[in-house]
Amino acid sequence: MNPTDTPATGRPRPLIQRVGAVLWPSFFAAGVAAAVFFSIVDPLALARISFPSYSISRELGYSVGFLLLWLATGSASAFTSLLLHPRAEDSDEAFE
Repeated sequence: MNPTDTPATGRPRPLIQRVGAVLWPSFFAAGVAAAVFFSIVDPLALARISFPSYSISRELGYSVGFLLLWLATGSASAFTSLLLHPRAEDSDEAFE
């Protein structure tokens, strides 16, 4: 069994590749989630319910909503990546 940050060639993967493997799927998932969420909920109506004393534009509502969804999906992807990384003391013989 290979560690997730070491490909079959034995060389460790660069940090940018590992970060991209977390950020790209989370960006895609946040885009889909934002499209579904905002097809049902109007950001201005949500702002009136949540923060009635603040006046925001619809574009700001979309932007903040997308960034919060990206934060949520990015956290989930990062946690999954962390769980897939084996501990250093684990050996291949333990799984056979």
